[in-house]
Amino acid sequence: MKNLRRKYKNQAGFNLIELMIVIAIIALLIGVGVPAWQSMVRSGNEATAAQSIQTMKTLQTQYASKHQGKFAPNFDELIKSVQLDEKFAGQSPVVNGYTFTMKVEEPSATKPPFYSINADPQVSEGIQATGNRHFYFDSTLATTKSTEENRPAKADDPSM
Repeated sequence: MKNLRRKYKNQAGFNLIELMIVIAIIALLIGVGVPAWQSMVRSGNEATAAQSIQTMKTLQTQYASKHQGKFAPNFDELIKSVQLDEKFAGQSPVVNGYTFTMKVEEPSATKPPFYSINADPQVSEGIQATGNRHFYFDSTLATTKSTEENRPAKADDPSM
């Protein structure tokens, strides 16, 4: 028995306290790092959504110049006609955690053609949030509008 104790006493290794300290340090680093990571992902999604709206603004202008001033009625037409990225296919595409919607009004005798684009986060609150800001642009505006309120942005919100 004494030989067995002496054998284990002379072995190098970690004891329980050292192991618990290492695990606590790792948990602390994870606790600090995960919220920072989520914040970076949200910021990246928001920047991408704002840039996508700017791209669609340019593409709608190109489309209108080729089609007697009429705007593309949907994302699929922008994909076909002026090479909008294929990931925007469908009625309400979801790209990088943001849902995009477009409304288009045909010109009439009293009204010019009109379109509006909204980009809203799939999840805007909580730990799974894909973004906090909502974006809006329409054909009558010069700048993209945004809000951090939990609602779609609209024309009277502040500019970015």
